[in-house]
Amino acid sequence: RRQKPSKPATMLFLRQQICTRAHSNVGLGLRALRQQGHARAAGARRFATRMGCDGKFFVGGNWKSNGTKSSVSKLVEELNAGSVPSNTEVVCAPTFIHLPYVQDNLDTAKFQVSAQNCWVEGQGAYTGEISAEALGDMDIKWVILGHSERRALNGESNELVGEKCKKALGEGLRVIACIGETLEQRQSGKMFDVLDAQLAAIAANLQAEDWSSVVVAYEPVWAIGTGEVATPEQAQEVHAYLRKWFADKVSPQVSKSLRVIYGGSVNAGNCVELGRQEDVDGFLVGGASLKGPDFITIANAFETATTAA
Repeated sequence: RRQKPSKPATMLFLRQQICTRAHSNVGLGLRALRQQGHARAAGARRFATRMGCDGKFFVGGNWKSNGTKSSVSKLVEELNAGSVPSNTEVVCAPTFIHLPYVQDNLDTAKFQVSAQNCWVEGQGAYTGEISAEALGDMDIKWVILGHSERRALNGESNELVGEKCKKALGEGLRVIACIGETLEQRQSGKMFDVLDAQLAAIAANLQAEDWSSVVVAYEPVWAIGTGEVATPEQAQEVHAYLRKWFADKVSPQVSKSLRVIYGGSVNAGNCVELGRQEDVDGFLVGGASLKGPDFITIANAFETATTAA
């Protein structure tokens, strides 16, 4: 007759079984656990506790009117040497003249390429302008439109920016649409009125299906290139407002899927804290995007914030 195991023996057996199963689970690998349990994993903030966008984190680098043949070659080498997490979409926007080189030499497994502007009309007698058709012919996927520097220096109105968005989307480009207020507008209490008008002009030119090809970049003008940065709380306040604007004025579905990113002196030192904000879905980076290692750090900000949470 089989004897009943003693209590200590039973406990030892159970402990061994638990350890064996735990070892087996570890053997599945962290990658499998992340893929299968984003919504449940404690570190998966975007899916578990974040109430904003449910898409990939987005990091864009706007090189503006910077770069020489040698500096762009060096920057591309530095970027290619870096590691980019799979949960983040990364786009680089060189000058028009450097687009072909960057398109041919940047590691497309990690990065996509964007233009910084395009014309509102098609091809034709528009000296100095670059058409959306020309960008598409070069297999450029993205274009930045409505940046505050173009609004201020080139007199681009809200209406023109909206029309440019329509044109670019109609030609198959994806759009990083920029909005933002000046310091005077913020201090005078007109900030939300300014943002409303900028968004309304864009929304008036888009169909419901267009929004899946749009990223909205909120860039407070007073923080662009000045070294001044909106505090994480200031950024979150505006991003939450924008999220609600889209829910009320466009649709709850667009509000949930649209990525609203922050721009304004984002750097390797402040990106992780900004990336922890619930409704900040990424960054549009200026000066720091010209420093390969710094930009790679920023591209990893969401992954860093997630694993440190």
